Amino acid sequence: MKRRVVVTGLGLVTPLGTGVEKTWRNICSGVSGIDLITRFDTSEYGVKIAAEVKDFNAEDFFDKKVIKHLDLFVQYGLAAAQMAVKDSGLIITSQNCERVGVITGCGMGGLPTIEKYHQVSIEKGPRKITPFFIPMVIPNMPSGQISMALNAKGPNLCLTTACAAGTHAIGEAYRHIRYGMCDVVVSGGTEAVICGLGVAGFSAMKALSTRNESPQAASRPFDKERDGFVMSEGSGIVVLEEYNHAVARGAKIYAEVCGYGLTSDAFHIAAPPENGEGGMRAMRMAVEDSGLALENFDYINAHGTSTPLNDKCETQAIKSVFQSHATQLAVSSTKSMTGHMLGAAGGIEAVFTALSIFEQIAPPTINLEQPDPDCDLDYVPNVARKMTIRAALSNSFGFGGTNAVLAMKKVTD
Repeated sequence: MKRRVVVTGLGLVTPLGTGVEKTWRNICSGVSGIDLITRFDTSEYGVKIAAEVKDFNAEDFFDKKVIKHLDLFVQYGLAAAQMAVKDSGLIITSQNCERVGVITGCGMGGLPTIEKYHQVSIEKGPRKITPFFIPMVIPNMPSGQISMALNAKGPNLCLTTACAAGTHAIGEAYRHIRYGMCDVVVSGGTEAVICGLGVAGFSAMKALSTRNESPQAASRPFDKERDGFVMSEGSGIVVLEEYNHAVARGAKIYAEVCGYGLTSDAFHIAAPPENGEGGMRAMRMAVEDSGLALENFDYINAHGTSTPLNDKCETQAIKSVFQSHATQLAVSSTKSMTGHMLGAAGGIEAVFTALSIFEQIAPPTINLEQPDPDCDLDYVPNVARKMTIRAALSNSFGFGGTNAVLAMKKVTD
């Protein structure tokens, strides 16, 4: 039996603010969170910009003794999870804890800690490596720490699928509830790899924008002058819950998760096929899983990285799926403001998609000044739009040719 799954809690740590209210207000106002990098000396780097989280105070969430044993990506994920559970009003007890799961995603794990202790090992020797090194950096530690903090004893998983990880995590959480394996899953993505090694690695791939002189204008999805994505960090976590379970306790419901699609390009380590075939099939799968007609969809939170190839291929994929209805869709890239949070992106954009449906607002794509002729859909340029949103998609596509798409809709009885 397929059960209904709804979103009842939201948590965010982003470059636009710690907390859902602050981030969402800035997103709807078209504020950019991108600026010059402050974490390390960039004088030897061609890329000097990123979207760093600026107002996160770990001591607001954790004991001082705990903080030093948690890599930043774990701190972000754990803090966002605490916010989401508090927002949901869910009380986890000894009676229900075995029916509460945690499924998170991240792209790379604790890269800054790996970089730090590699240097320690070279300069001071292997005996100076902390015994907490491995638990600090392994990708599944956010889900482990969240489960311990909440006493959640259901499924505990981590998806490491590059920039699709957060969306895969929520998609798998949706399936776990839908098919009765648990009643609640705390799920989403987290990432924090703004360090010398991370920036150098993506720079070597020529994936990053080098618009260092104007950071707030650097992420410009679907614009003719786009030149790459801007690395970012943060976490987006949702509480997913079985519909009747949520209704029985009087929970606020933001949106219903109604579809999930996942595919592989089987094409290239970093580039999508020009016709966006893999993303197209993932979107089509999510739409079919939802049981909705194409005409019921009003909004897409695009992957929209601001790289020349992705934006063109995603546009082609949307047009292939939605045919004549594609021109009726509002399609925006919130990465124009947040930058690209890699494995966290899908979690954060799922939060934005749920809020778009709940608030009936399509966020803008900022810096869209000269549309690329190959990108000819309605990208909600520069100003948020109040509009009817009955159903929406959230797209995530990752290196390795991995694609994930969520479908959400407005809740009806």
